[in-house]
Amino acid sequence: MTAKRQRIPNKPQILTTTVGSYPVPEWLSALPSEQAVIDATRVVFDMQRQAGIDLPTDGELYRFDVNHPDTNGMIEYFISSMEGISTAIGRSDTETFSKKQSMGFRNKPAGIVTGALAEGSLDLLTDCKRAASVSGGAFKFTVTSPYMLSRTLLDNYYGDFEELTLAVARVIADQMPGLPCACVQVDEANIPGNPADAPLAAKAMNIVLDKIKGEKAVHFCFGNYGGQTIQSGNWKALVHFLNSLHTDHLVLELAHRPPSDLNALKHIDSKIDLGIGVIDVKVNHIETADEIAQRIENAEKKIGKGRIRWIHPDCGFWMLKRSVSDRKIEALVKGRDKYLGR
Repeated sequence: MTAKRQRIPNKPQILTTTVGSYPVPEWLSALPSEQAVIDATRVVFDMQRQAGIDLPTDGELYRFDVNHPDTNGMIEYFISSMEGISTAIGRSDTETFSKKQSMGFRNKPAGIVTGALAEGSLDLLTDCKRAASVSGGAFKFTVTSPYMLSRTLLDNYYGDFEELTLAVARVIADQMPGLPCACVQVDEANIPGNPADAPLAAKAMNIVLDKIKGEKAVHFCFGNYGGQTIQSGNWKALVHFLNSLHTDHLVLELAHRPPSDLNALKHIDSKIDLGIGVIDVKVNHIETADEIAQRIENAEKKIGKGRIRWIHPDCGFWMLKRSVSDRKIEALVKGRDKYLGR
């Protein structure tokens, strides 16, 4: 049976959404099962809908791995499933990867490319259908950018980083048709610190974006591990890159960024809707409605009235406690409503 096409609400003027990950419930980690993942996903959706989030995410619990409960599977879920990649990593592999210095915060590769990349056991359609079965309405489904994935690999086959990145992009792109969600978001946390690779990253990401039916979003942040920023850089250096993406809207980290970063967004093409981060996920402080309303007001003063279509947290919540995440989600809606006078 064909899934009913989901649609994003067309009002209010500024919509609320979350970025993707949610803290893994302790009871799921303690007693994991297929049914437990479904039940946890239902809880994540219901919590967001009760808070008033317009476009919730599934918490990325489809990536949950009992062997790695402390991560959100942003890399390993995709890498470990692909044909042509080995996750049996030895000492010499780790040494070779570390010499590349492609990812300073990672001391070993996520996988070793040993042959031509192919789908393997990767099955985003089934995972998205599972989320849709308990979503209770329109939702956003997230996938990791091919550029970010390729930077975690030790390539023993292609011998060319661009060829490898485009091969990853084609595998991810082939997963996009038929996803039963209102929006697909591509996540990228590496390019902000590597602007020289922007043309390649855009080429690879557009291969994926062009296969998405419905709303397309791209999320960019400067990384988050243990509340620490991983990438340096600024949005000004990426304006041309952002304008080259075949996306409907951007999901940008801004709450944990200097106020000057807002200036660059004035130069984003008007055909691309802007989403701004107004919740800082790197701190436990629960933003007040006044703080969030003020952040929206400050952004609209610099970017232009009516340019902001979305507000959201800077990034996913997986490193925070649920008690903190839930209150930040509630605050997001209250702050938007206060700004709009609802």
